[in-house]
Amino acid sequence: MKGQPQRTLEVRVEEGRDAGRLDVYLAARLSGEFSRSRIQALIGQGNVLLNGARPKASTRVSPGDAIAIVVPPPREWDVGPEDIPLDVVYEDERILVINKPRGMVVHPAAGHWEGTMVNAILARCPGLKGIGGEIRPGIVHRLDKDTTGLLVVAKDEEALRDLQGQIEGRKVKRQYVALLRGRLPDDEGTVDAPVGRHPVNRKKMAVVPTGRPAVTDYRVLCRFGNEYTLVLAKLRTGRTHQIRVHFSHLGHPVVGDSIYSRGKGKGELGLEGQALHAARLGFDEPVTGEHVEFSAPLPDDFRDALETLEKRYKEELPGWLKRQAT
Repeated sequence: MKGQPQRTLEVRVEEGRDAGRLDVYLAARLSGEFSRSRIQALIGQGNVLLNGARPKASTRVSPGDAIAIVVPPPREWDVGPEDIPLDVVYEDERILVINKPRGMVVHPAAGHWEGTMVNAILARCPGLKGIGGEIRPGIVHRLDKDTTGLLVVAKDEEALRDLQGQIEGRKVKRQYVALLRGRLPDDEGTVDAPVGRHPVNRKKMAVVPTGRPAVTDYRVLCRFGNEYTLVLAKLRTGRTHQIRVHFSHLGHPVVGDSIYSRGKGKGELGLEGQALHAARLGFDEPVTGEHVEFSAPLPDDFRDALETLEKRYKEELPGWLKRQAT
């Protein structure tokens, strides 16, 4: 992405307007170019000045305020395409829906510069380089390395902003099937607990008072004695490790989770990673506005674990989950 210069945008808040928060105001004013999350990132990087001073995203703006936004050029690329097979569920000229396998890292990071989903996507769609201005071309949301299932990739900036806006507006349907340790007492419920960096182990997330708002709805699908509970979890927000942290916080961690399961990790019930699968994904198509929904069957190790529990506890899985696996 060499050769693209840094640019500066200048915005003056209109007279007679109750502008509110800086990030909300700019996201609305510049909705054709930036998402709110992108605005917040620019503010956090010190690339936004309000009347000549560095503000916070939550700073209130008033009529007549002068705002300068420095937009850095996209980062230079050293991530190359790799011919890695992808399980493509859907594709058109604007989006790509992928069923991610266990063990695949979504985007390059320290220790994972090769073999990622981004490397595979670049081989399939070379034109995505630089979408979003970073080394995650077109990635709208991500899944952890050992979480399987559906995610959507945008093929251009407009589709990326549209889909990110839908996520921020809580319009995207993201449902996960998770197997938890222990017997979850309530048939359904909501975990509303802020998630942020663990105060001691910075590689982990935790429920902390200073964390960002995080809300997970759940419904029990099946119980296997007092040992395990299978749930359908729905994200209202999308914080790092949200589902894993929330259920661990309840005392019912995701089975096979080597970070939050408090003891047992990979290998339990023959699982190769955590029993967490993004099974359903729904959103409005960026081109037509038509609502579309997709589903992906459980990976083999997750399905085999459930079949083992079915036989052991004489329980019956929901019909839709069984049909999805065939």
